Amino acid sequence: MALATTPQGLPVLILKEGSKRTTGREALRTNILAAYAVAEVLKSSLGPRGLDKMLIDSFGDVTITNDGATIVKDMEVEHPAAKMLVEVSKAQDAEVGDGTTTAVVLAGELLNRANVLLDDNVHPSIIIDGYRKAYTKSIELLNSLAKTVEGNNFEVLKEIAKTALASKIVSGGASLDALSEISVKAVLQVKEQLDGEVKIDLDNVKIEKRKGESTVKAEIINGIVIDKEVVHAGMPKRVEKAKIALLNAPLEIEKTEITAKISITSPDQMKAFIDQETNILRDMVEKLASVGANVVICQKGIDDVAQHFLAKHKILAVRRVKQSDMEKLSRATGARIVTTIEDLTAEDLGYAELVEERRVANEKMLFVEGCKNPRSVTILARGSSEMVLDEVERSLNDSLNVIRNVVLDPKILPGGGAPETYLSVKLKEYSNTVGGKEQLAVQQFAEALLVVPSILAETAGLDPVDALAELKAKHEAGSHAYGVDAVKGKIADMYSLGVVEPLRVKTQVLKSATEAALMILKIDDVIAATPPK
Repeated sequence: MALATTPQGLPVLILKEGSKRTTGREALRTNILAAYAVAEVLKSSLGPRGLDKMLIDSFGDVTITNDGATIVKDMEVEHPAAKMLVEVSKAQDAEVGDGTTTAVVLAGELLNRANVLLDDNVHPSIIIDGYRKAYTKSIELLNSLAKTVEGNNFEVLKEIAKTALASKIVSGGASLDALSEISVKAVLQVKEQLDGEVKIDLDNVKIEKRKGESTVKAEIINGIVIDKEVVHAGMPKRVEKAKIALLNAPLEIEKTEITAKISITSPDQMKAFIDQETNILRDMVEKLASVGANVVICQKGIDDVAQHFLAKHKILAVRRVKQSDMEKLSRATGARIVTTIEDLTAEDLGYAELVEERRVANEKMLFVEGCKNPRSVTILARGSSEMVLDEVERSLNDSLNVIRNVVLDPKILPGGGAPETYLSVKLKEYSNTVGGKEQLAVQQFAEALLVVPSILAETAGLDPVDALAELKAKHEAGSHAYGVDAVKGKIADMYSLGVVEPLRVKTQVLKSATEAALMILKIDDVIAATPPK
């Protein structure tokens, strides 16, 4: 319960009973410690030698991952300041799809370094101003360090995908090669040129997961794979040169929206009623056959009688297909999704070279391949268990995003902590031009950046102090592409190893981490209401 006093010394109650208030440096330090604790959890999962976390939710479901966004999302964080870092990882994931762990770890280190300055009685406003100057300078320096590449260069894009996948469960040899190649092919396939501008919608890349086989057996299908089987045994299982009707309407007799009763007094009336229903369903199927459809993909149900008529007409049909799959099919085949069968015309039909039901891992799936506008593709991921498949899906999402980033903005940086070391060295020089106590904040920002190469060196089994000293010496001598080769455990030229990252990801990491740190540093009063009973 918070109290204030009047000039006469009388106590005044201003907050509800049970409310807690923390002010000044105590509030600031509590927030910093909470945010830093989240960053500490993620530190060991950074880089190619990073370790995984096992997360068990309240229902007992297990997730094993080293993906920063997934870890902080499933951790069920309670502290409000720590939740800000959760939001940082979400924003990073939504914007560029990679670098979530780096963003959270860097934000935590910036706050940890700010704590050092707070101990030396530097005001938070001065730290904030210094950090802002350091961030602005960092973006400028990154742009000067970046190398422009050709956005369609398959080999360069493959190296970028490999760097993104190197820290994942699929980082072993053949799997890494296979998945990075698939990722590049998928992105280049869905790339579009609209009004002179390159557009890439990753919603057009569908990832289907199936247990069995190893991750190396993943494949890309230039078309759509639907997790559905043909509804009737008498229907063809394979249709070449398919003319596809997409229906968002049921192939069955719809129930009336109001309660209705039909009075039937004789068997003849009953037969007439059933015959009428059969005729309606027959007319629906006749309509489909008359426009030339030989494949029907329905978002709703298909009646047993309608299935019989469809089978007689040798029409392949599937039902209860998801809305998102219908939209992908529409884009890929050029078909229009029709809501009433009466409106269907031959122009509404889509085209595919082949529609076939195949068995994958003992389950039937429908493959729609050879579409006239293959702007939608499917990646069929394989793995030994559900947990492995979930991690493969997260890994593929990361690699697809980084490739998209480079195709849209073809600028790359060396990986392995090289950009952070470069920025740290240059910011130390820049701090000498900044006057007053803000210079101290710029120096601490520079020190905080070294957390990335330091962790990479540590997880690779190197001595972090020696590794950082060697790295700094290389960068001060002008070798700005040198970073930590975590696989071989040494300092090396990242460009020569093909370890590269998109500029877009790195600038977003800096932006997300700095904004989160500044937001927490500006809080000097925490007023927590009493929780409901």
